[in-house]
Formats: sequence, structure tokens, C-alpha cells
Amino acid sequence: MTAITALVFALVGFGLLIPGVWLVLLGGSWFHLLAGTAILLTAVLILRRSAAAVWLYGLVIVGALVWAVREVGFDWWQLIPRGGVFVLLGLWLYLPLMRRRLVTSSGGVAPGLPLALPLLAAVGTALWSWTADEAGHRGRLPTEVVNPQPDLGPTSGPEDWHQYGRTQYGQRYSPLDQITTRNVGELVEVWQYRTGDVKLPQDVTETTYQVTPLKVGDRLFICTPHNLAIALDAATGAEHWRFDANSGLNPDRQHQTCRGVTYWRDPAREVGASCAERVYMPTADARLIALDAANGEVCTFFAENGTLHLEHGMPYTPAGFYYSTSPPVAVGGRVIIGGAVNDNFSIRSQSGVIRAFDANSGALLWNWDSGNPDTTAPIDWTNGETYTANSPNSWSVFSVDEERGLVFIPLGNQVPDQLGMGRSAAVEAHSSSVVALDVVTGAKRWVFQTVHHDLWDMDVPAQPVLLDLTIGGESVPALVQPTKQGDIYVLNRETGEPLLPVTEEPAPQEGGLPEETLAATQPTSALSFKPAALRERDMWGLTVFDQLACRIQFHRLSYDGRYTPPSVGGTIVHPGNFGTFNWGSVAVDPERQVMFGMPTYLPFEVRLVPRSEIPPPGADTKASEQGLNRNEGAPYGVMMGPFLGPLQVPCSAPPWGYVAGADLRTGEIAWMHRNGTVRDMTPLPLPLKVGVPGIGGPIVTKGGVAFLAATVDNELRAYDLTTGEQLWQQRLPAGGQSTPMTYMLDGRQLVVMVAGGHGSVGTDPGDYVIAYALPE
Repeated sequence: MTAITALVFALVGFGLLIPGVWLVLLGGSWFHLLAGTAILLTAVLILRRSAAAVWLYGLVIVGALVWAVREVGFDWWQLIPRGGVFVLLGLWLYLPLMRRRLVTSSGGVAPGLPLALPLLAAVGTALWSWTADEAGHRGRLPTEVVNPQPDLGPTSGPEDWHQYGRTQYGQRYSPLDQITTRNVGELVEVWQYRTGDVKLPQDVTETTYQVTPLKVGDRLFICTPHNLAIALDAATGAEHWRFDANSGLNPDRQHQTCRGVTYWRDPAREVGASCAERVYMPTADARLIALDAANGEVCTFFAENGTLHLEHGMPYTPAGFYYSTSPPVAVGGRVIIGGAVNDNFSIRSQSGVIRAFDANSGALLWNWDSGNPDTTAPIDWTNGETYTANSPNSWSVFSVDEERGLVFIPLGNQVPDQLGMGRSAAVEAHSSSVVALDVVTGAKRWVFQTVHHDLWDMDVPAQPVLLDLTIGGESVPALVQPTKQGDIYVLNRETGEPLLPVTEEPAPQEGGLPEETLAATQPTSALSFKPAALRERDMWGLTVFDQLACRIQFHRLSYDGRYTPPSVGGTIVHPGNFGTFNWGSVAVDPERQVMFGMPTYLPFEVRLVPRSEIPPPGADTKASEQGLNRNEGAPYGVMMGPFLGPLQVPCSAPPWGYVAGADLRTGEIAWMHRNGTVRDMTPLPLPLKVGVPGIGGPIVTKGGVAFLAATVDNELRAYDLTTGEQLWQQRLPAGGQSTPMTYMLDGRQLVVMVAGGHGSVGTDPGDYVIAYALPE
């Protein structure tokens, strides 16, 4: 027993000492080297049966406790990995069966007090830290109704949800108030529908279900990852019709998803006439199909027998490289649509052109190409005219201010995302920006750039949110733009000028490629959820050993805060291209002029790979934004993925995800709370509220309730908008990486959630549409 105990202590000592030396040589903490040395000496004393082992190891526990508290305070999730191994060894050494084997110089049994007191201090600190959540902060959003009759955007009534964000303003706000903070805990499931469209073995990794249903009259309209359009009965979930676009499978597609369909009522057609009400569905093989909302039949007068082929005019047309994952907007008889371009496949990529088509004939009315931004007259693709290759694209959802004749476009960047050499002046001006275009002509009214010379894939991912803000006693037309880097820009939507201050901050200038240029400064909004710069003490792991490995990796990689340039040696990008905010955007209450969002913090590791070191593609290669991105035609490819430790858990300390509330008039963040559990991340289904990453979007209601799923645990939750307190949760049968919606039918408010999982975050796939309501 003594020999085995000494061996265990020796292994732990060497496990800390050897990498601890490496860490010190890299300029890191001395603790692991010193602790490893002390534990090795303890092992020697145990082998000699010396009671001094108890005294020495008691000092190790005290030292570890002081070190841990100095580094992270009383954060339980960071204290336990630091001290767990030391406490377990101490408990073993404290046992009478062990102490009886250790003797003092006078022949007595080793005393227990030198270990008991440090162990009590360590356990007491752990218990105290369990009750003291140091992450985020508590507070209250203002409850004052600033605008009792806000502009919600064109809509038929409070009972419906006609557009992706309910209206073309993208507010994700419902004026329904039957469900309130007092009764939301009574919600029960009232119906469930399964689409039958499930993830297939041959699907790409990014096969995800992200649809937000539309509700028009007594119907719901959805699409599925493999491009089925389906109409459901809003009262029962019964299927009315379905249409299969037969978009097939292609391993070169980076995404296999559909975020939604677009509803449009043709004012020139009589009510009840064929295709008077339409559903437009984008497909994974670059088509846009017009369907009769009444029966799902194709509206054959649109484009080519009901189908618009979006590859027309593209300079390159390899199958699977271009498609639309988000619903277009329909306004003024026009359907305006962008498209997703595969990230980091090849510099010979399709254009990111934004196009407006006649909603009836499908004729091209205008095209705005960020690589040629001053010309919007329709090209003649039948005579070989093409758009600019590889110009910044928009894969997300647009917003529309019909009264002002503006459509707002969140833009991405040019492929390769991490290489900025050779970009044109037009590309540099429009990458990672939000652009306002004239609905009628496509002419640019203004552009606001959120990242200069983007090298981090910080494309603007979220639908812009439109509302009128009361500032200085006056109502100002505003646009709220969430970004991946954590800034939320509040702009005047008529001019693009900031309503909340935007400052230019110095950006890192060291560590990138010698042939790369770097922006000297980067913009930051007064309303910002940007993460604090990582430090060695922020490294995390399940044990002190894998945390030590993350500390070493932290010092080996290039990192100088947000916007550290990518490098051949490897760079930490924080936040990673998963984003602080992504396509789920934020939800706003236009009466109280506050927002609810889900900031996520997950650093990525990015490593540029010289062309000569990139192997040829394998026969089983599938498209993915993680792993090796080949960047064909560029001098470098890129390896990227989450910054993980040896046990494949994040190297950065939790929380990785929050819910948060902010006042849009002042930019004040009123509260932030860790959100979500590790129940579906670990072999044991433990609902420990760590605060986990998420991708998806929230909604808010006049009842003061916010609804959100999105996290990597399969839960739908309701929150008090004012305080962020969680009020209700419901277990989902699959990952909830979509945005919920709500509507009224026959005097009853329902909340609908689509649960189908997300390939990148690894949540359970499924095909569920579920409705909840208060008991009748």
C-alpha cells in the first residue's frame, strides 16, 4: 500500500513538474513546477514511511488553495479543476490506514491535523464558491414603456408571424401578452409534428435544422434541411401539403440547411386566386422556387416554370459551391436575395451579388455586386456577362424599411477569409459591413463597416433589427446590428451614422504573415459584449493536468487580444468564427427599447498552412468550416477549429454562453447570466449550469417573456426579460438550434419550436415541430 501510494504521488509529481518546466520556459506560471517538486518529495517521504509527508503535503494543499483563489477568486468551475487532484490525494493520505504507515522520528503515528485543516479550508472554499456565482452580473432592464405604439413593421395583425423575424423589421417581437412572466411556467405541449426529413449518413457535417416557421391565417409554413416545403394546420400541427424540391445531396456543400421560407401576398390577384399568396423557398442547389401557399403547387409563371436558377451570371459554377440558406425578402413586387459561398474552398468562387427579381415573372430588376458597387443595371447573362468573382456575399437574412425604400444587407468577406492580400478597394470597403440599398434601384445609400481588413471570418451574420429609438425626446429611425466580434452597433438607418458612440481602438500589429497588411485600428461600439482578453489564468480543463496543457498551448500560440492576425505558427482567435452573436441575432422590445441576446464565447485556433504542405483531397472529403480549409489557388490553406484541450473540452474557462439584456438607448448592459447546462455534452447526463455555447435566436413578447433554445443542451427556456431570470424550461427531443416563434389562434397563444439539431455543435438530430400553450 505504501509503495503504491508513493508511486501515485510520484506520477502526479512528474505529471506536473515536467510540463511545469516547459511552461516556465515559455514565460508562464511557476506553480506547477513547484507543486510537482513538492509532491515528488512527498512521494519520497511516503516511501520512507516518514510522517513529514503529511506536513509537506498539507503545505501543498495550502499553496494550491492560495494560488487558485488568487488566480480566479471564488469561481467554483475554475477552482475545482485546479484543486480537485490535490484534495483527493490529501484525503487518501489523511485516511488512518495510510497515516498508520507513516511514523514520526519518535516512533508515533503521523498526525492528522496538518492535513485536516488544509483539507477543511479547501472543501469549505469549494462549498462557498458553489453558492457565489461570479460570472456575469445581476440587474434590471427598465420597465418604462417609452413608445406605447411602436412601429413594428408591416404586418396583418398581432396574431400572425409573416416573416422570418415576424415582420421585415426583424425585431423578433410579438405584441401578444396572454403568456406572461406569471403564467409561463404552466406551458404544456399541445401538438407535435415530425417532418420525416432526418440527417442522412452521407450528409455533410453542417446538416442543420434552423428554420423559423411562418404563421399566416390558420397555416404554418416551414422548410427542412433537404428542401421540403411544408404547410401545417396552426391549430393541430396536421400536414396540409408538402413539396419536395429534390435538391439532392452534394459533398461539396458546406451547409445543408434551410432557415425559412418567404411569404408574399400579390395585391394584383384576387383573394383565393391561384398563387395569390405565395411561398418562396431557396434550395441547396441554388434555386428559388415559387409555390402556391394554398396547396403547395408550383407557380409556373415565375421564372422558368416556377424555378429561378441563381447560378445565372456567376463567373464560376461548380455544383455545391453556391446556394441560399436564408429566406429572401419580398417587397414592392420584388424578391431580393443573396447567397452563401463556400468558405475557404477556392479563390475561384461565385460572386456575392445581391439581386432583385420581379416577384411574378422572375425577371432580373437590379443587381448590386460589392465587387462592383456603383453599377446596378441588370447584366445580360445570356450574352456571357458575369458578376465579380469572389466578392463579399450575404448568406444571412435581410431587413426592409418599406416606407423609406431601403433594404439592409449584412455582408461577409472575400474568400479566403484569413488572407487579405490582393483585395480590391471595393472589397476592402464592403467586407464585414452592413449596407443599405435602394429597394427600387439597388443603389447604395450607405455602408457601415464593422471590421477593417477582416482576417478572422467576422462576417456580419445576423439580420439587422429595425426600430425607432427615443433619444433626447425625439424618435430616431434606428438599426441594431449584432456582430460576431461582440459589438452591437446602433445606427441611424437613414444615414448609417452611429447613435451610440463608436470608437477606433488600436489593433495588434505583430505575429501575422510578412506579406500581409493589417488595419491599424478596429471599431468598437459603446454597446459591446466583446470578451476580455485571454490570460494564462483563464485556461481551463477538467483536471489540473489538461489545464496545464492548455496553459502551455496558450503560450505557444500567437495571441495579443481581439484581432490578433492569423499565422503559420498558430493563432488564438477570440471570439472565434462561431461568433459572440451569429445568425440568431437579438430580439428587441420596441416599446421598452431594450434587447435580449445570447452572447457566446468560444475561442478558435487558426493555423495557416503553406500550399506545399497541403495534401491532395481524399475521396471521402466532406465540406466543413472546421479542419483543413484548402483555399485552392491561394498561397495558404487554413486549419481551424475550437481551442480545445487534450480531453476535447474548451481551453478557455466557462461560462461559454450567457443570456443578456441591454438598454438600446444608453448602451448599458443591465444583466448577464450563465446559460445552459452540460447535460448533453458529457457521458453522464448531469444538468450542471456551466453556461454553454449556443447557436440560434431568441424572441420576446409583450408579456415580458423571452424564449430561447439554441444551447448545446436540448432545452427550450423562457426568461423574464426584465431580470433574465429563467422561468420555465422544457426538454426537447433533439437540439433546438432554431429560433422559436409565437402566434394567436382562436384566442390561444402558442409558442412553436423546431428541434432538429446542428451538425457543427453536435446536438442530437431530429425532425420535430412542437407547439406549447397554456392549459385550456
